[in-house]
Amino acid sequence: MPPIAPISQQIWDMKYRLKGPDGTPVDATIEDTFARIARAVAQAEPEGIRAAQAERFAAAMTDFRFLPAGRIIAGAGSARRVTLFNCFVMGTIPDDMSGIFAHLREAALTMQAGGGIGYDFSTLRPKGAPVKGVGADASGPLSFMDVWDAMCRTIMSAGHRRGAMMACLACDHPDIEAFIEAKREPGRLRMFNLSVLVTDAFMTAVERDEPWTLRFGGVDYRTLPARALWDRIMRATFAYAEPGVIFIDRVNRLNNLWYCEEINATNPCGEQPLPPYGACLLGSVNLAKLVREPFGEGAHIDLDELGDLVATAVRALDDVIDVSSFPLEQQALEARAKRRIGLGVTGLADALILCRARYGGPESLKLIEQWMGTIQERAYLASAELAAEKGPFPLFDAEQYLAGGTVARLPGHVRAAIREHGVRNALLTSIAPTGTISLLADNVSSGLEPVFSFTYTRKVLMPDGSRVEEEVSDYAYRLFRRMFGEGTALPDYMVDAQTLSPADHVRVQAAVQAHVDSSISKTINCPEDISFEAFKDIYALAYEQGCKGCTTYRPNDITGSVLSVPAEKPAAEATAQTQLPLERTELANARARDPFEAGGVVWMTQPLDRPEVLPGQTYKVRWPESDHAIYITINDVIQDGRRRPFEVFINSKNMEHYAWTVALTRMISAVFRRGGDISFVVEELKAVFDPRGGQWMNGRYVPSLLAAIGQVIEQHLVAIGFIRAEAPLDLTGAKAVAIAGGAPVGRTCPRCSQPSLHRMEGCDTCTSCGYSKCA
Repeated sequence: MPPIAPISQQIWDMKYRLKGPDGTPVDATIEDTFARIARAVAQAEPEGIRAAQAERFAAAMTDFRFLPAGRIIAGAGSARRVTLFNCFVMGTIPDDMSGIFAHLREAALTMQAGGGIGYDFSTLRPKGAPVKGVGADASGPLSFMDVWDAMCRTIMSAGHRRGAMMACLACDHPDIEAFIEAKREPGRLRMFNLSVLVTDAFMTAVERDEPWTLRFGGVDYRTLPARALWDRIMRATFAYAEPGVIFIDRVNRLNNLWYCEEINATNPCGEQPLPPYGACLLGSVNLAKLVREPFGEGAHIDLDELGDLVATAVRALDDVIDVSSFPLEQQALEARAKRRIGLGVTGLADALILCRARYGGPESLKLIEQWMGTIQERAYLASAELAAEKGPFPLFDAEQYLAGGTVARLPGHVRAAIREHGVRNALLTSIAPTGTISLLADNVSSGLEPVFSFTYTRKVLMPDGSRVEEEVSDYAYRLFRRMFGEGTALPDYMVDAQTLSPADHVRVQAAVQAHVDSSISKTINCPEDISFEAFKDIYALAYEQGCKGCTTYRPNDITGSVLSVPAEKPAAEATAQTQLPLERTELANARARDPFEAGGVVWMTQPLDRPEVLPGQTYKVRWPESDHAIYITINDVIQDGRRRPFEVFINSKNMEHYAWTVALTRMISAVFRRGGDISFVVEELKAVFDPRGGQWMNGRYVPSLLAAIGQVIEQHLVAIGFIRAEAPLDLTGAKAVAIAGGAPVGRTCPRCSQPSLHRMEGCDTCTSCGYSKCA
């Protein structure tokens, strides 16, 4: 396999490379990772063909042509008891206390095993409704969402990945208005994505400006104008990017299993609408790697090669169902009864670029129709062949299955094959978020999203605590530069997310959805200055063009805007530093030339001695979630004629923080007293995020209380002249998009603290370190 980008190698080593308990690598190369997965998956095959199928699966993954989802890549063949399924919708929550908390336990077990979960909370009675037999009023579904939210934070704190949940509520539930506004409250429901289940009847009422009744359990609570409720949904998502909208009647109407299940929720990113205890695993065909004669007049994807790859991927994913473990027995029974898989694509935007088609333009829609039509057709034929070999899914009923859902739209020869043999997998296609695995695959474009940025600069943390910069570039862009040189202007079909209209996004989503039997994870990025009326039109267009849901993202002061490069300081201001007397030594002379020169750092093996009296400063920090202020005292010492921090004391009346403030005091002070370059302490603290959400302080978004403490220490180090002052990032400012070379940047990543966090496919994804909120 040809060499891949450094970021891809780092993602592999950090997230997907199998290592022993002591950290020793088991997978020596990426090819070893593919072989491990293939061997594990092929265990579901008859012994006589197991080795041949493993070889076939490994060949499909070579050069990242087929990408199983991250859980499969990391977990298959690892001997760890983890689920290889990405998506779960939990059981229907009963409207009683014991049932509610039994389902909370099931959710905790599922999340502990690594599964993202979705819930419909519409079954819980509204706030204020009477609870018979106890003489009390119901607290409403949002109060129980808070309980789930707290559970998710707890599970995440015990593990290594952020929990992901979806909460859905019906558009006629009496608490729908409170649900829509829930995330206006700082820190609330931060572990959830929120979506409103919108019916066809509601959309008709909106169009006709009719009244809409909110009801529960056969009781009408109140009536309001449908348009007023729709506008409320739109204004919330305009300001907060949530809730999303799921066109739930369309989901059920086009469900292949319409005859044996009802869907009322999706997984966290929305690509899998699932019934109670539904589970689905994911995989993607990498279209960018299949383009032949890229950038030429004859650029194309060989449809036979694509079809063969799809057939192999279907067989591999079907085998995963049999080799995976499940958090709950109900999930195992549901998965094996219907054998859902979610085969999708990644690298779509890059493939369009390589074929010289502008994303969202007429030529791109023709290619999408051709490619996705081939994937759909070959997936169903391969599943029918599997059914002839291994038997159809247990709930298969030929007459009912062929009478509705997506199957009713399939070509005649595909339907004939299903009628003759049955079908192994009830649903086969889905477009999932592929943020991290697209980075792994030589940084191809993610899923069906446009390229966010063709090139950007990434800061990489080195083992010694320093950071080096490296350029990260998109796969298609890199290939274009290799073929045509650095000075060649980009052609008009090479567009990125910054230059596309929302309508371009919707057209592509609708074109793909026409050939996908499940759903799509997609974020429609909107300009910050889009008008509210134009914003609403996006959702109307998505509904009209047949999408099953719609999620948008508009950068603003609440969601976080695209950062702009700070203006350069005037020379006098840039060089102004606290002046301290320097000893006339070689070290002092070096520091006089540049007091921040790395060569001026002296690493010490013994702590500095503490003088009896030290100069210092005390800072007062108020954190919105704490009733009491936190006081941070930093004392300094003069070393080699230079003032440097020596110790930190953190105090508060809030005893909740006592243990960790003492720990911080001792640890940070110990680092300071060893001397040397201690600026990494600031970077580490500022990179800490609170899963409940950060706070806006003085016009800046601070991801956690620890990050706020890190900023205070940074402020002090600048004030005493120990580190160079950097211009603050403007988190509330313009929508400008430039860092090195004019590349766009994003919000600050909570893991690596780089300005490279973007909203794609319904998830926050960092293009620097691969962090994803719901991967």
